[in-house]
Amino acid sequence: MSESKPVDTPPPGPPKGLDALTELAMDLRWSWNHRTDELWHRLDPDLWAHTYHPITVLKTVSRERLSKALADPDFCRLLDELVSAKQLALSLPGWFQEKYPKSPLSTVAYFCMEFMLSEVLPIYSGGLGNVAGDQLKAASDLGVPVIGIGLLYQHGYFRQEIDKNGAQLALYPNNDPSQLPVTPVRLAGGDLLRIKINFPGTPVWLRAWHVQVGRRQLYLLDANDEANAPIHRDITSELYGGGPELRLKQEIALGIGGWRLLTALGIKPEVCHLNEGHAAFALLERARGFMLETGLGFDIALAATRSGNLFTTHTAVAAGFDLFSPELIEQFLGPFAAELGLSMPKFLALGRQNADDTKEPFNMAYLAFRGSGAVNGVSQLHGRVSRHIFAPLFRNWPEEEVPVSHVTNGVHMPTWDSPSADALWTESCGKTRWMGTSATLEPNIRQVPDQKIWAVRASSRKSLVEYALKRVARQMGAHGASPEETAKVQARLNPDVLTLGFARRFTAYKRPNLLLHDPERLLRILKNPLRPAQLILAGKAHPADLVGQALIQDWMRFISRSDENPPVVFLADYDMLMAEHLVQGVDVWINTPQRPWEASGTSGMKVLVNGGLNLSELDGWWAEAYSPQVGWALGDGQEHGSDPAWDAAEAEALYNRLEWEVMPEFYLRNEKGIPVAWVARIRESMATLTPRFSASRTVREYTEEHYLQAATTYGIRTAEKGAATQRLVEYCKLLDSKWASLSLKGVTVQTRDGQHVIKVDVFLGDLGPEAVQVELYADGASGRGAERQEMTRLGKTGPGGNGWVYSATVSSTRPANDYTVRMIPHHDGLAVPIEADQIRWQR
Repeated sequence: MSESKPVDTPPPGPPKGLDALTELAMDLRWSWNHRTDELWHRLDPDLWAHTYHPITVLKTVSRERLSKALADPDFCRLLDELVSAKQLALSLPGWFQEKYPKSPLSTVAYFCMEFMLSEVLPIYSGGLGNVAGDQLKAASDLGVPVIGIGLLYQHGYFRQEIDKNGAQLALYPNNDPSQLPVTPVRLAGGDLLRIKINFPGTPVWLRAWHVQVGRRQLYLLDANDEANAPIHRDITSELYGGGPELRLKQEIALGIGGWRLLTALGIKPEVCHLNEGHAAFALLERARGFMLETGLGFDIALAATRSGNLFTTHTAVAAGFDLFSPELIEQFLGPFAAELGLSMPKFLALGRQNADDTKEPFNMAYLAFRGSGAVNGVSQLHGRVSRHIFAPLFRNWPEEEVPVSHVTNGVHMPTWDSPSADALWTESCGKTRWMGTSATLEPNIRQVPDQKIWAVRASSRKSLVEYALKRVARQMGAHGASPEETAKVQARLNPDVLTLGFARRFTAYKRPNLLLHDPERLLRILKNPLRPAQLILAGKAHPADLVGQALIQDWMRFISRSDENPPVVFLADYDMLMAEHLVQGVDVWINTPQRPWEASGTSGMKVLVNGGLNLSELDGWWAEAYSPQVGWALGDGQEHGSDPAWDAAEAEALYNRLEWEVMPEFYLRNEKGIPVAWVARIRESMATLTPRFSASRTVREYTEEHYLQAATTYGIRTAEKGAATQRLVEYCKLLDSKWASLSLKGVTVQTRDGQHVIKVDVFLGDLGPEAVQVELYADGASGRGAERQEMTRLGKTGPGGNGWVYSATVSSTRPANDYTVRMIPHHDGLAVPIEADQIRWQR
């Protein structure tokens, strides 16, 4: 009997249509396109519901099922429609191309430590990544030429479990690149692109990865290269993990490595936008590249490239900045400083308030500030707070004139809207409502009938409750809870009950336990038999934040009061997908930070598009958004520090708002069962706030107020090997050497005919009068900003010398002694005081 042998047959080729599916899965544009969800759901409903991960679905679904789907005419019709829609969207000019067809701006390099684009790419922690991801998506919608630069973490931020005792457990699953929507970056010949940076005694190689985000690109670097030593392969292991040395290595990789990646790809951005100061070393690497290109020194190179750099700060307290010891900076950046032609003291001075203080740590925010042509905060209030924080860098300047503006954050509405909210907005405002200006959104949404708005709210709340019940069952089952125990907790939620949401990073300044100040009163409020409410909580505490973890345990103890069965659930492992469900379904989003620590806050913005309302501290974005017609406010708009008495007062106010304002309005229904006053508040919030706090508005504002100007100025300063910049640097050096000899004397005032005529003698030493600007200055009054008026040069004070008479005329409605004469630098193209902070006041 002959022995049978296996037949070596080649595996069958991929099914026809798989390439199109893969193309859709690898482009994160699907994450803000509700129609694409239907495609993955049809392939494997259970797997899609469990993962919301197209690549996992494609890699896991059986070949038989995939082939069957690709033979289904309805499935293929949907696939063709989605591929065609994507190709059309990518081919059409965006808002930017239509409005600025001859723009000097070709590329903005946007650096950030984290990007929150989708739960399938878990390289984010929270707010900072949310801002970066949403702005990159909005740039895709608008056609603004932004390229993202970040890091690909092997583990990302931690995953959260809550054990049976209510304690947080931190888990670190591996991010396998083959399961992520990333592709390795290759050179023209096919070789993998690897970026080299030098650490003490050894080179470190960074791998490069590409992520497609609609029309935009995101490039990520990681150190998990086999050529690196194990200690260096772990550089990109965790987001916000480890100590100062690991953080410094990450920031070198992001900043220096990120700019070298752009150079290797042949990308030459006019604008470098730092979303926080973590990537500030990119500004120095950019200057180094200009030095190599032109042969010029560091001072000129930094001045030339600075005009193309924008620094967005998110930090609300100076203690939040990244600080590194001088010894650590010298250890890891000593050779790099030498490449810049800088001694170590001069290099360290770039990140210090006092260059002569050898003990002062190196501040990444100071480096970012000194290397940028413009700086902004992320809300109106945060701009004021940031001016106070950075005031020490501008001694003798009024705090109001510290050069920090603001661009208030917004969120990418197509990412955060529910399918039913999307349908309502599409019907009233069109499919392209977030792809350009938003002037028509407010009048259009005002026309939506009460019934439609209330129907969206009812369906969204029901969807959230269903989602929360499944999550509760999963997390309780993982810890061995019986079906009876699980059912008892699930019974706490009702799709027809007022649903409150609170989800944040659990840390002390966010006061996540303000609602728990009086547990018994909270319980009575929630369990009101006529006007009940339910609360859904979520959030993580950093693994090193023991206080934050204790705050979670406080809530878990309250929730575990099984004899009272409070209508509260805590959903573990807060991530982007959970956030979507929460902001789509809650009726009221509660936010209770300690003012002014919430720089902006974006979670409350996400409920706007879905018809949710905000009850929030007057901090961050809500300080400029709030009016009595759109929601509810906590606080008096002032800062009170960590005052327990004030916390108690605000907790009392929070309970009163809920019990006597929020809940009665929600349950006051007309004959059709519609809460008319509540719906009117929703409509006002949707109409007035959603356009204002969309990422579409934010990115347009960055483009028109910063990117275009920065690109123009950068072009001027770098032209002809920086000729204009060389003249500017020479002026600044002359100014440094001569400023001490300048003086203001002999101020006189004459008042007549309702006007003050103020004159002053100005002595300029060896400087010409064109080198300075003489002004009248008065502090703001009656709620207005400070007054500045340039004085006119009349002529010389007398024969010989370099004295000049200046004059200005102002209204006598203010006393003459409100006005002070001052002198500041002046030169074409010079940004004062960010590039020259000299100032001389009359004595």
